Amino acid sequence: MSWDMPGFPPAQDVRALLDADPHGCALARSVRAEDNTIVDFTLVYLNEAGGRFLGRPRAELIGRTYRELWPDTVTDGTLPLYRRVVEDRVPAVRTVYYDRASVAGHFEFRIVPFGDGFVARFVDLTKLTIGLETEGGARLYEALDAAFDGFTLLRAERDGSGAIVDFVCEYVNQIGAKLAGSSVEDLVGRRISERSPDDAGFDLLECCREVADGGRVWQQQLTSRATAQVWELKIVRLDVGFVAVSYRDITGQVDQQERLARSTAQIHAAADRTAALQAVTAALVAASTPDEVYAALEAVVRPSAGGSGIAVLLVEDDRLVLRYHAGYEDEVVEQLRELPLSHPYPGAKVSAGGEPHYVGSPAEFVEAQPDPDAAVSGGSRAAWAFLPLSTGGQVLGALVIGYGQPREFDDDERANLMAFSRLGAQALQRALLFQAQLSLAADLQRALLPAQLPRLSGARHAVRYLPWTHGADVGGDWYDVIHLGPDTAALVIGDVAGHNPRAAATMGQLRNALRAYAVDGHTPAGVMQRANQLLLRLAPDAMATCCYLELHLAEGTATAVLAGHPPPVLRVGGDARCLRLRTGPPLGVRDARYLDSSFLLPAGAGLVLYTDGLVEDRRYTLDQGLADLCAAVRSAPGHDPQVLADHILHAGVGPRTRSDDVAILTLTVDAEPPPGPRTARRIFRGEAASVPAARRFAGDILAEWGQAAVRENACLLLDEVITNAIQHTVGDVRVSMLLGRRLRVEVRDGSPRRPDKRPFDIAGETGRGLHIVERLATAWGSEPLRGTGKTVWFELELATAPEGR
Repeated sequence: MSWDMPGFPPAQDVRALLDADPHGCALARSVRAEDNTIVDFTLVYLNEAGGRFLGRPRAELIGRTYRELWPDTVTDGTLPLYRRVVEDRVPAVRTVYYDRASVAGHFEFRIVPFGDGFVARFVDLTKLTIGLETEGGARLYEALDAAFDGFTLLRAERDGSGAIVDFVCEYVNQIGAKLAGSSVEDLVGRRISERSPDDAGFDLLECCREVADGGRVWQQQLTSRATAQVWELKIVRLDVGFVAVSYRDITGQVDQQERLARSTAQIHAAADRTAALQAVTAALVAASTPDEVYAALEAVVRPSAGGSGIAVLLVEDDRLVLRYHAGYEDEVVEQLRELPLSHPYPGAKVSAGGEPHYVGSPAEFVEAQPDPDAAVSGGSRAAWAFLPLSTGGQVLGALVIGYGQPREFDDDERANLMAFSRLGAQALQRALLFQAQLSLAADLQRALLPAQLPRLSGARHAVRYLPWTHGADVGGDWYDVIHLGPDTAALVIGDVAGHNPRAAATMGQLRNALRAYAVDGHTPAGVMQRANQLLLRLAPDAMATCCYLELHLAEGTATAVLAGHPPPVLRVGGDARCLRLRTGPPLGVRDARYLDSSFLLPAGAGLVLYTDGLVEDRRYTLDQGLADLCAAVRSAPGHDPQVLADHILHAGVGPRTRSDDVAILTLTVDAEPPPGPRTARRIFRGEAASVPAARRFAGDILAEWGQAAVRENACLLLDEVITNAIQHTVGDVRVSMLLGRRLRVEVRDGSPRRPDKRPFDIAGETGRGLHIVERLATAWGSEPLRGTGKTVWFELELATAPEGR
């Protein structure tokens, strides 16, 4: 391409100059629009070094525009830079870093206007050397002159012994001279010792001597006392007798780092405050009593707030009462025990007005209480935050946090402290309400359960009640011991479904009803039947389980009825087992039918009644729990019911973590049976339901006595005799069984009318009773009672001799 173009110097001279340059050189011509504005540049020349630099043949590049060759020059600022050089006729220098497949490294571009275009010279700074005698060395100094950091080359001067006594400046770049507040001409050739002392307290001569002698790189930041400028200096040894010093002003960078550090500290402080609030919130949410709230305030709030002491004062009857303190001296505690709200103590004012008060020094604290005789001592504290414990428009009192050192409470800290106090007030209000509810619930629980159980003749008993419920919830578990006669008593244990006041009220009604029905003389099955009917009337949606036992201690028998309740455990000798009893549905089921069961209760036997919370939950099966309970009863030491109850609770019976209330009623039989034949007696109401009840009683007792051979006939004959008694008399009927050489069964009623054996029609349904008795009984008869009434009896021969008692 020809260089002979308007506006260019003689082409041959320029080309020879560019061809001789060991660095890349290029010549470009402006491409102008119709309005004469420069829109692009055409590459008209590229020397051989430039082609190597670009990694492409020069023939592919010359004659093409920059937009074609390097489209990114439009957006990366390169093309606008070239345009300003040409239009303003001012040279420019640009340093760039490339990391491409064809070229990589730091490069310096020098652009100078040339005719209607420019000459660009690009230097690979990574290939420059320091030698002054080389052409490359000269180029290096040119690069150093264009650098943004100050650079100085120092030559050591030695004395006759070879020790370094000074350094002479061999070279300093332009920026270095400027940063030093001087010129290159004034600094080159000048000794370090001739410089004025540095106001940063830095001995440059000594540092350079250490680097030159030892070879260790020295680097440090220095701050000018006069200007507060911050410098970063680095001294390295280049060769024997030469050191290089690079330095730059990093004041802006340091200021930015300090601002960043302050911002980071603020962020960390905000995060710490957030974490502290979260910790306080978690601790206070978990607290359910005032003592737990106070413990949380001490364990979390005081450390989070950085305090050395804490006090909680609550308003009670126009006075401020100290309810909690930690870290306070005894004499201060005594002064804070109780204060009138009119007292000048800042905590009293905060409690009365509801506004926080911050005291930053002991002098301020003394000033707040002008009367020294009435003033509360500050103790060892030097600053205080008096915070209102207010929630829902009510001020409960004041939270006082003391500090060991004077302090300024900034806005962030005050906001944080108020957040602590609000959380504390909310938790404390909940805890105080919970405490009141707990007190009411405890009073209700005590009122519903018997305050004292009656003493029994011939037996000892013990009870244990473990409530699982909290707050206003009241458990539905209950127990009772009812005195029915000189040697007769009833044991009751039950559980109303639910843990609320309604369930507790239902439990109280059931307990009283069972007691009334028992005292009224109903059989165990009759008691349970009537309790079920009552529950259906009073609380149709309620459900309850119950175990009712009628004990006849003198004769050593018992009759039980179960309404959906787990069976009692009986211990006789060294064995313990769950009693196999007839079980009816829970109370609260319509048309339910309850059947009782009778069993022997010999002297020394132990009984355990309990609620299901002892033996089962959703995770622990009833079979597992009953096996645990039997094992615990079996291994219990002695016969003391108190010891037995405690042993069960500590033997690992049932679920390890309770999820329900537990009631336990234990009993030990002490009564010895009277001499003579075995006896078993029951009183039945004069109603049809007593006939099957008497038959069950006789069958169960005869089975327990080991008289299965006569059981069927005895129950048949008893059925006939008691049916006659109930049909033809009014009032209760008493059944007695005596086991001697024969089995004797007696039925006593209140009618003097003797039994009449009448002829019967074989096709009829009545009149056979006494004929059956006469046919099956070994002997039978009737005897009048004194006053009124009679006894009808029959005897049966035994197939086996009766066992000893």
